[in-house]
Amino acid sequence: MTGLEAVPVAELEAALRAVVRGDVAFGVTARALVTMDASNYRRVPRGVVAPRDADDVAAVLAVCRERGVPVVARGGGTSIAGQATGTGVVLDFTRHMNRLLALDPEARTAVVQPGLVLDRLQEAAAPHGLRFGPDPSTHSRCTLGGMIGNNSCGSHSVAWGTTADSVRRLDVVTARGQRLRLGRGWGAAGSPEGLRELVDGGLARLRTGFPELPRRISGYALDALLPENGADVARSFCGSEGTLGVLTEAAVRLVEAPRARALAVLGYGDEGAAAEAAAGLLTQGPLTVEGMAADLVRSAAELPRGGAWLFVETGGESAGEARARAEAVVRAADAVDARVVTDPGAQRALWRIREDASGTATRMPDGTEAWPGWEDCAVPPARLGPYLRDFRALLAAHGLRGTPYGHFGDGCIHVRIDFDLLTPPGVARFRRFSEELADLVVAHGGSLSGEHGDGQARAELLPRMYGEDMVRLFERAKVVWDPDDLLNPGMLVRPAPLDADLRFAVLPREPVPVAFGYPADGGDFAAAVRRCVGVAKCRTTTASGPDVMCPSFRVTGEEEHSTRGRARLLHEMLAGEVVTGGWRSEEVRDALDLCLACKGCRSDCPVGVDMATYKAEFLHHHYADRRRPAAHHSMGRLPEWLRVVDRARLARPLNALAAVRPLARLGKRLGGVAAEREIPALAPVTFSRWWRGRGPEPESRAAPGDLVVLWPDTFTEYLSPSVGRAAVRVLEAAGLRVTLPPTVRPRVRPVGDGTSRSPAALLSAAVTARRGRVCCGLTYVSTGQLDRARTVLRRTLDLLEPVLETAAPVVVLEPSCAAALRGDLPGLLPDDPRAARLADRVRTFAEALEQHAPDWAPPRVDRPAVGQTHCHQHAVLGDAADRRLRAAAGLAGDLVGGCCGLAGDFGFERGHYEVSAACAEERLLPAVRQAPGGAAVLADGFSCRAQLEQLGGVRGRHLAEVLAEALEREDGETVA
Repeated sequence: MTGLEAVPVAELEAALRAVVRGDVAFGVTARALVTMDASNYRRVPRGVVAPRDADDVAAVLAVCRERGVPVVARGGGTSIAGQATGTGVVLDFTRHMNRLLALDPEARTAVVQPGLVLDRLQEAAAPHGLRFGPDPSTHSRCTLGGMIGNNSCGSHSVAWGTTADSVRRLDVVTARGQRLRLGRGWGAAGSPEGLRELVDGGLARLRTGFPELPRRISGYALDALLPENGADVARSFCGSEGTLGVLTEAAVRLVEAPRARALAVLGYGDEGAAAEAAAGLLTQGPLTVEGMAADLVRSAAELPRGGAWLFVETGGESAGEARARAEAVVRAADAVDARVVTDPGAQRALWRIREDASGTATRMPDGTEAWPGWEDCAVPPARLGPYLRDFRALLAAHGLRGTPYGHFGDGCIHVRIDFDLLTPPGVARFRRFSEELADLVVAHGGSLSGEHGDGQARAELLPRMYGEDMVRLFERAKVVWDPDDLLNPGMLVRPAPLDADLRFAVLPREPVPVAFGYPADGGDFAAAVRRCVGVAKCRTTTASGPDVMCPSFRVTGEEEHSTRGRARLLHEMLAGEVVTGGWRSEEVRDALDLCLACKGCRSDCPVGVDMATYKAEFLHHHYADRRRPAAHHSMGRLPEWLRVVDRARLARPLNALAAVRPLARLGKRLGGVAAEREIPALAPVTFSRWWRGRGPEPESRAAPGDLVVLWPDTFTEYLSPSVGRAAVRVLEAAGLRVTLPPTVRPRVRPVGDGTSRSPAALLSAAVTARRGRVCCGLTYVSTGQLDRARTVLRRTLDLLEPVLETAAPVVVLEPSCAAALRGDLPGLLPDDPRAARLADRVRTFAEALEQHAPDWAPPRVDRPAVGQTHCHQHAVLGDAADRRLRAAAGLAGDLVGGCCGLAGDFGFERGHYEVSAACAEERLLPAVRQAPGGAAVLADGFSCRAQLEQLGGVRGRHLAEVLAEALEREDGETVA
């Protein structure tokens, strides 16, 4: 063995533990989590160190230098060119070196550690009317150290420039342990020995060898060291991608934030027209000029007419001034249509469309995968239109597709392309295209990188941009700073090939056998896992708006508890190199253990990663033919136990026994239930029993409206029948005819030929029938008992055959059950056409009223409302109809987002209580405590109501209950 392979891992780990006060992690999980960033590349490190301070950094460099082990500095891991991965030791700055050390409002400066997330700096600066200028779309999780390493920019660069424009002083440790304070001017700034001589010997080349454009990020910024540029060593260090030294502290400049902002959204016929217009708008002094085409927009309802749009933001001392500037932009623009937005909430909603493009772009409109690699080329803004035309022609010549978007005002274009990176011919085409595109960018006077750095994706092609002589000068600069090539080798100089180390190469060539259908991924679980490209929106530490993802990460702050972290572990499980246990992997199991299966990632992740489904899939395989945890039996099979209790009329005796604390403790221990939890009381009379006790509806009171089938979910049936009774009251008041699903099914399943049958034929089919109950299978799915779930769902479809022959909607009161029927049912039974038919028939309570009783006016409640939209409703069902119904009833106020933390069986399971409670304390419980007196506490999910009662001492109610109570007041009646 030679080089790195010759260094014993145990010896390296022991040496680091002996000198580092921070965290040293060489385990499977720690390594698997950092094999990739947000690029196409993958490298397996020896270990991960989270240093506490600059002394730790110096100690790591000394140990690794002695053994020839490379070191890679890593922040949020959102780099798109591969520069945040390595085969040696990865320095993770997000765990400890993540503080804001000082903020001076008068000097407009801040001192930060490299692991500080940008949004934390913005939050601290905002009360002083200040902000950090650059703002990448990953602002909620990218770090200042990563931004300095890549010289990041963001949407406001037309006003405030790049990160290099905002840097004042940098503290770095070189590979040989020298501690430098970099600044401006040779006399005042520290620099490695030999750097000034290098500059003095290459003045002519440095003065003529760099293209003039606002987004030139590629290569080393050696021109910043020219005398006429003030010999700015700190600026020249920006964009060096961790190859010259390790940053430990930075002093940065802040800018004055506009007191008010307005957003002019300009519609154009296509992206070419938008690109042609962008440069001409710079004379209006905008804060941003962003562009995107219709291909990247999930919903254009809030956008003006057009096939492409420019987002032009303006600022002012007042709202009127900002609006006037936006209106001036509209007058100056030759747009098809335009809209000026001043409301901050509406602006945020529009900006979210743009920010999510970094993830949305990873899927073509037809669902085909698309990848980075040529994510951010930049050309002079005036050349953007011609460049885009040539770029489109080059794509077509190679049979490729991609949708450009990005910083049109700076001539910087983002694009994901549908490269085939899985087969040798596809990889070969990737290389040919990359070489030709590099030549095209240079022909237009551009830079191979305009924001995210060169990394492995582009460094090999730098000679095409700069020429061999300049690249040799880059190599000499690297030697001056890092003579041992210790820091991030293979980046920028002496680069690794752009088609090596591709992260897809290690995945199985053939789809692995799975239980779910994964129709959006061609039935391939590996393709589903590949959805995670690493943009890390799930690593946002503070929730905002309606977003849910990712509650467990926000509680623990651990990468393995983020959606991205879990996806990385599943990727490595499929690869089998780092995670070697396959479906039996304990590392993957442990990471998924704190996944609440809230489904938030299904909607909030820009690429639609569905970790709840992946978790169910994993548990299905992990426990196949093995002993399951007690909670899988006690709570995973809850519908079965509750049916037994109902048949034996044991609800009251069991409630009495649960009140005896020693017995309750024993029962919880045996059932795998957290000791801190109270066992919910069972209803003495189930919803179905109440329904049967009503008797036939008198002909005189029969509702004349549409027939609706009310689903008796397990929670409504056995635990909250009051919700069902209230729903019946409201639905009938709206003029609808309510019935429950059949409880009999034919012994021989009828052939589903899609033809309708007469009522007589339906009755005949049910003559020889057995009793049964419908069930959505939720509890089986959430615990990974997928074989049992399929059995239950097939029985349900059998029972619902008569319903599916009608046009009646199936109204489901419990959001998690509705989501299971809409999403999990067709996923588990993709070959049964009845599954899709039932999924399409499912309606929430509010949807049923809106669609089938559109002229009905709900009773006026006229109270403030507080609570939380159920996470499954947010992710799968949507709550637009609910919001309209609440508004019509006079329930004022928006419900908060996030997850209540109970999440079905999660919060009841032993070992989850602290995380569950912390999730509730993030948004739900504070909102309820701060609610005005008399506010209606809304919680449509049983879990949400249980969490509110057990942790907040508050009774939450389903929207149906609140409306039924209002009907009682109006009519002087009582809900039976």
